[in-house]
Amino acid sequence: MQRKDTWLLPEGISEVLPEQAAHLEKLRRTLLDTFACWGYQLVIPPFVDFLHSLLIGSGHDLDLQTFKLTDQLSGEMLGVRADMTPQVARIDAHHLQHEWPTRLCYAGTVLHTLGDPLEKTRSPMQIGAELYGHVGLESDYEVIQLMLEMLAISGLENVHLDLGHVGIYRALAEQAGLNRQQEAELFDVLQRKARTELAELLAEFAIDEHYKSIFNALPKLNGGRDVLDKAKALLAGFSGADSIVKALADLQGIADKLRRDFPALTVSFDLAELRGYHYHTGMVFAAFVPSLGKEIARGGRYDNIGEVFGRARAATGFSADLKVLAALFVDGEAGRQIVYAPFAEDADLLETIRDLRAQGVTVIQHLPEQQGGAVQLGCNAILEKHNQRWVVKPLV
Repeated sequence: MQRKDTWLLPEGISEVLPEQAAHLEKLRRTLLDTFACWGYQLVIPPFVDFLHSLLIGSGHDLDLQTFKLTDQLSGEMLGVRADMTPQVARIDAHHLQHEWPTRLCYAGTVLHTLGDPLEKTRSPMQIGAELYGHVGLESDYEVIQLMLEMLAISGLENVHLDLGHVGIYRALAEQAGLNRQQEAELFDVLQRKARTELAELLAEFAIDEHYKSIFNALPKLNGGRDVLDKAKALLAGFSGADSIVKALADLQGIADKLRRDFPALTVSFDLAELRGYHYHTGMVFAAFVPSLGKEIARGGRYDNIGEVFGRARAATGFSADLKVLAALFVDGEAGRQIVYAPFAEDADLLETIRDLRAQGVTVIQHLPEQQGGAVQLGCNAILEKHNQRWVVKPLV
């Protein structure tokens, strides 16, 4: 007996219907073509992979988000990818093995065990670009530029860019002598920006009071360019200052380039921003738009991820959910011509249909005894014979 609810889908899993699918696919092609113009080559990692490969360099969050299963052939644990970045890093490190910088891009569905609190989806379509083999600030800036280009092509306005650097917290935690449990607890509180809880937690730590004051101040280092000056003053004389001074200089350098090239872009800094802390090694960035309550795209530097694949490589990149971009994307060609053609064994008609389709025009040909006509099929023009020639006329 057939169940009445066979049409239902699992929570957080959705279908993309024809109109939305065409909209999504057009944006996907446009963005991948744009990436190609910047020298980023398309790769297609597998949807299912060995679990240890999927979780390389990641933290506990990605492990929780990954569906796991046992391979009936090898007996090994497999996972359904929740993030494509480790797979792309493997392609660079193991398969390509270039000595020069490598630029790769990708687009495909990933699967999460838990839904996003805001979007409720568990099957985002991840699109992104990665640049391997260059350590300098210039490669960080290139991927930020490309991310902003992606957002501009998607028609997004009033973009806000948030910059941070995980190296600052990493250096402070090391110099303060935090053990792994303390570092994890402090990381969790800083992520939630829970200042009262932060003060209570630090009071329990047997570390120098100077470090406690610095950690307590981190969540307040959030805002405009003056944040960098406040950070320099706060960390003056810090024993691990060299790496922090460089991190602040890198942030300042990126901000200067952005002000020069994108004068209308709103840029802020958050030195307690630790997204991807277990994964990233340097600068991190995220783009926001007013219509969405979370980042629209995010990225950062994650050097040495390829080490487990046999070759450590400097790396920086970004990713976004193509479905979210498409939902905000306004297609300027939405009213394209769709031509209705009658059914006839007519060589001239068939040749006209072939020519139109070759030009990129959508032509839907009537089928014998079918229900519905041009209007029902969504056509706005029709092929009619006029003076022995088949011509396209508007459908009125």
